[in-house]
Amino acid sequence: MERMALIVSLMLALPAGGAAAQTTPAAPTGQKTLAATLGISMFPSDGQKPEQQSKDESECYTWAVQNTGTDPFALAKKTEEQKAQAEAAQKQAAQAGKGAGAKGAVKGAATGALIGEIASDDAGEGAAYGAAAGVIAGRRKGKAAQKQAQQQAQGQSEQAAKATEEQMAGFRKAFSACAEAKKYVVKF
Repeated sequence: MERMALIVSLMLALPAGGAAAQTTPAAPTGQKTLAATLGISMFPSDGQKPEQQSKDESECYTWAVQNTGTDPFALAKKTEEQKAQAEAAQKQAAQAGKGAGAKGAVKGAATGALIGEIASDDAGEGAAYGAAAGVIAGRRKGKAAQKQAQQQAQGQSEQAAKATEEQMAGFRKAFSACAEAKKYVVKF
């Protein structure tokens, strides 16, 4: 019985004493590290403290920018500007197709009036037929031009995205090489 009481009292005392002896980890700040912001996971393999890891990340960032010519934060800003330009180009392409039917109607009416006057001495009827045909032709041309402009804008946007990804891949490799030299395990 005494033995059982001793075990119970030790068990009750152990968590309190054990918890006091342990160091509590620092509370998360809610802020991402530089590496995490870049989509890179860095794990200290040589017992580096968080302050040292932050310093090492900063040094590796600077080294990678210098060796690749790519600054991810400047690249992100440039990408946003390119997206805005692409959206503006697509809006402009959509506007380019508008009014094409009216332009076609005017041209068609003029041509129809001329042909109607020559063929049947009725310029009004010829103009009406010509205007109808011109509207159809103008709309077709407008839609074709609009589609072509949108495809061109889309192609440019895809090329820019591919170039950006290639630059980021080079940067991540350089950053990782630096971090691994400083004894970190790196994954991206």
